[in-house]
Amino acid sequence: MVATVVTSSSALWYFARATGIVALILLTISVILGILTTVRWSSRSWPRFAVEYLHRNVTLLLLAFIVLHVATIVIDGFAPIGWISVLVPLSSPYRPIWLGLGALGFDLLLAVALTSWLRHRVGFTVWRALHWSAYAAWALVVIHGLGAGTDTKQSWTLLIDASCVLGVMVAVWWRLAVGWEQQTRIRIAALVATVVIPAALVAFVLVGPLAPNWARRSGTPATILARTGGSTTISLQPKSGAPGRAKAAGPNRDNDG
Repeated sequence: MVATVVTSSSALWYFARATGIVALILLTISVILGILTTVRWSSRSWPRFAVEYLHRNVTLLLLAFIVLHVATIVIDGFAPIGWISVLVPLSSPYRPIWLGLGALGFDLLLAVALTSWLRHRVGFTVWRALHWSAYAAWALVVIHGLGAGTDTKQSWTLLIDASCVLGVMVAVWWRLAVGWEQQTRIRIAALVATVVIPAALVAFVLVGPLAPNWARRSGTPATILARTGGSTTISLQPKSGAPGRAKAAGPNRDNDG
């Protein structure tokens, strides 16, 4: 007899993946809304204060999903990721570079949120300098998801990632078309970035996550690779006296293929 069940650990892992993807989408929306506020865009149905209000609340929702994403991964315990690894880059034994980029992006987003809350105390110059780091945080989170995510090879994941990158690119192009007319260096740097960064991401995906043996090359501990054996299912021994073997539908965690 073969039975398909979902373990509590599997549910946590699925939830961690889902919250990570939602966090990326919310971060992308937040960046685009931030660009809209800089060009003072508004319409009859969307006055300027509404755009700013939406931007602020999307950012708060983003932070909540990041906390959920991190908490479920740590609590799940499948990968050796501790609470320290959330804030300290390169401190995780599991895919340290790609987890470290996510931790650095989270640190930058926390700095942006805190300085926005304390804007009147830190001053406009400090707030604006740190607010610009939101673009860097977005790029780090995209790379983190591609390098550390176990769904990167899925077409729907690549479609979401591509849509997020394209959305930010279009927003930046619009910002270049309507502003920074007197700041030639910024315009050139931003335009170059919208070409170089997507090209670099495509190259990275092709030689990294989509290439063979990425789980091993990305820094997955040998103990996890040996435990999974490249399989996406978890076999459970049946109860005493029960015929056959029961199989639990496990999450696609680490596939070394």
